[in-house]
Amino acid sequence: MSRFKDVEIAPPVAVFHLTARFREDTHPQKVNLGVGAYRTDEGQPWVLPVVRAAESQMAADNSLNHEYLPIAGLKDFADAATKIILGENSQAILQNRCSGFQALSGTGALRLGCEFLKRFAVKDIAYVSKPTWPNHKGIARDSHFSDIREYRYWDPKTKGLDIEGMLEDLRNADENSVVILHACAHNPTGVDPTMDEWKRIADVIEERKLFPFFDSAYQGFASGDLEKDAAAVQYFVQRGFELFVAQSFSKNFGLYNERVGNLTVVANDPESILKVRSQLEKIARPIWSNPPNHGARVVATVLNNPALYEEWKGNIKLMAERVISMRQMLNQRLKALGTPGNWDHIIKQIGMFSYTGLSAKQVDHLIKNYHLFIMADGRINMCAVTTKNVDYIAQSIHETVCKISEDAQ
Repeated sequence: MSRFKDVEIAPPVAVFHLTARFREDTHPQKVNLGVGAYRTDEGQPWVLPVVRAAESQMAADNSLNHEYLPIAGLKDFADAATKIILGENSQAILQNRCSGFQALSGTGALRLGCEFLKRFAVKDIAYVSKPTWPNHKGIARDSHFSDIREYRYWDPKTKGLDIEGMLEDLRNADENSVVILHACAHNPTGVDPTMDEWKRIADVIEERKLFPFFDSAYQGFASGDLEKDAAAVQYFVQRGFELFVAQSFSKNFGLYNERVGNLTVVANDPESILKVRSQLEKIARPIWSNPPNHGARVVATVLNNPALYEEWKGNIKLMAERVISMRQMLNQRLKALGTPGNWDHIIKQIGMFSYTGLSAKQVDHLIKNYHLFIMADGRINMCAVTTKNVDYIAQSIHETVCKISEDAQ
């Protein structure tokens, strides 16, 4: 008899379960619209040319080795990552009151930051948007936040931001709570606040003495413009907030399996930064001890080389523009078919995902009858839409909405 006999089978992680179902499907027109990864117009993964160039340069450098990195990671990477999110001329950088700490992608940066905040800096309450990336709740829970609350975000009637609901919920938040904010390309909705709305959000966070923790997974990938995608974070820093930013380089470098992330910390003085870093090292040591080198060195090589940096900006602009063009194409096809409802939210949203508003029943119908594998909440990965499958996707959605005409989510 095993000592593990009473262990329950855990429910599968939804997005990976969806991918497993996709792989088992043999239909020739199947499309995986669930997984959050970039695809070319041929439906294939893309290794960025600038990544190939950096790896070739690294392979030819005989001075590189495989020694352990420090607990805080590769300094050249962390410094460069911090600089692109805060801006080269940020007062936080010039005044030495910020720091980068390498982590295992955005997930690791979020976990590291939440672990620290729970121990030292905030109340035992974390706020996440409704809806949000499911891992946000899991990370906060496993960092021992006992009270995880939601603030309103998605408005199903307008298929846009419920700014008044969001502000009302934040006004009612307990002081010193953590608020997890999406820096750009909100996952899953693709709906971002305008800069005027960000200013109103900052006013309430300041008034209620909340701690802003930004999740930046799509800088450059969302709009094709690094500065534009960092505008919310930089505004908060200019306003004088102390804050954390979890950065992922999975999407904007295509380094999904290298787990390249950075936790940027902004404080009011250099002395506090030293204290925070010392505690982050204590937290990271028993979790992953020290981070992996390869992906971080690829990013550092690119960000610290002017020619490669310019090439990278061209690579991310190409990815962003392809996603935007697919949004336009899908919207046009649905309009041409006369699909019931207004589908302009597809082109108003930004980034990798579109929150279509399709209901769970409609999604189930699309999976079973059209082999379009979509998350149950109606989120689709726009990168999986191509010039070759957009007509099939649009026709499938059209027929499904016509057949199953219930209130969308």
